[in-house]
Amino acid sequence: MTKMTVALILSCSQKVIDWHDPFSQYANSLSSLSFCVPPDLREIVFIIQSQSNYFHVRQAERRRADLLKQAHSLTEKPPLVLLLHSLSDNEGDWSILPLLPYLSYSFGKNSSWIVFLEEETNVKMTKLVQVLAKFDKNKEWFLGKPLHDKESTIIHHYAFAENPSVFKYPDFAAAWALSIPSSLRDEPLKSDFTIDLKHEVALYIWDNGKGPHLTAVPELCTEPEDSPQAQHCATSLSSEPPLCGEPVNKEDIFVAVKTCRKFHSERVPVIKKTWEKDALFLEYYSDHADPSIPTINLGVPNTERGHCGKTFAILQRFLSSTVPNTKWLLVVDDDTLISLPRLQVLLSCYDPSEPVCLGERYGYGLSQGGYSYITGGGGMVFSREAVVQLLNSGCKCYSNDAPDDMVLGMCLNALGLPVTHSPLFHQARPEDYARDFLAHQVPISFHKHWNIDPVAVFNKWLKDDFRAKPSGGLNKSAKTEL
Repeated sequence: MTKMTVALILSCSQKVIDWHDPFSQYANSLSSLSFCVPPDLREIVFIIQSQSNYFHVRQAERRRADLLKQAHSLTEKPPLVLLLHSLSDNEGDWSILPLLPYLSYSFGKNSSWIVFLEEETNVKMTKLVQVLAKFDKNKEWFLGKPLHDKESTIIHHYAFAENPSVFKYPDFAAAWALSIPSSLRDEPLKSDFTIDLKHEVALYIWDNGKGPHLTAVPELCTEPEDSPQAQHCATSLSSEPPLCGEPVNKEDIFVAVKTCRKFHSERVPVIKKTWEKDALFLEYYSDHADPSIPTINLGVPNTERGHCGKTFAILQRFLSSTVPNTKWLLVVDDDTLISLPRLQVLLSCYDPSEPVCLGERYGYGLSQGGYSYITGGGGMVFSREAVVQLLNSGCKCYSNDAPDDMVLGMCLNALGLPVTHSPLFHQARPEDYARDFLAHQVPISFHKHWNIDPVAVFNKWLKDDFRAKPSGGLNKSAKTEL
């Protein structure tokens, strides 16, 4: 009998049986023991939600090595530990849902659980298996740390508008699990767009009440691994960020702000009051040259939406001799709030000689061979090499008001260049995200001034230096998200 088996049996017995229970409760406890049986580790398939960028592959490989090391110390029969990005050549597999039929077909006969985790998720193998042993593997289970919306939000298409908090969806950083019966789904996706995958996964599995809702598992945590609160946890987050070297220098980043005449007096002053001072090289691009800001007219008429023509003019200008030669290009809207010092830290993890395209990743038509793209409002970051390859490919806008971020996504997909996701970029306002989700982050950006005081939002969420404790009581351990 292995150490893991002994620990699991003791854990199940102590957890389920209370000798002071009335007989009826004791009988129920005994019946629970029928599935409180330690599963063979080979019954668990771990899938690390990895990305193809070198830095993320390295992080995922370290996580896999740690899981296998723990498994080998417990049993001679280790589980499968797979990297999501390597399961197929389909770039859209990060959205997971199109993969569920494949996962069910490949692992359904010999496995009981599929456990998904992020690169930053620490796992205590024995404790996690103890948790899974409490649930009947033959039934439909969807397990995780629940998040909920305090108010209906645009990023969730205003779902459950009458009572947004009623619907729970998993915090991926804490890991989440599906029993094999829950993965046996081949329903068409409800939307062409993939915006917040956590919420969309939960909607898909719940299937309007036909499938299981998310079951809260308190042992799936996002506490720092060295905190007292993490002692009971099967999962936690690292207390320190990846060691990627010193933050990139200010002179390595060129910042392009897209604006227009009607927002010169409304939005540009917010940037000047908040984050402009942290940029060494920054230009405002408008449909009107205003020397008081100053803004630059690129000769592209303003459009009410899309701004593709303006963005491609910015890419061309970035490669010209008109502006300083820098390693990185950051393109933002005039209502983007961003911390450049935190971005400098994040960029230290990436190689600017590679074609890097970084930000908050959305998807379009991923189940039908669509493409991923960086949503523009949270900020789009490109290495110089990425801009060179984009423009050399002949990629261009089909109209000036085409959606620039989506056109760029189509171009990157055609080139075979991946979009790299960071959850620290945000397309919406802080109030549009679950409080517990933001609690373990040190965010890099937010977007939109609607119904908020943007200066106050910047001061609360983005003002502090990366190594300082963020205002508003944000958890410093969120550095692991970088």
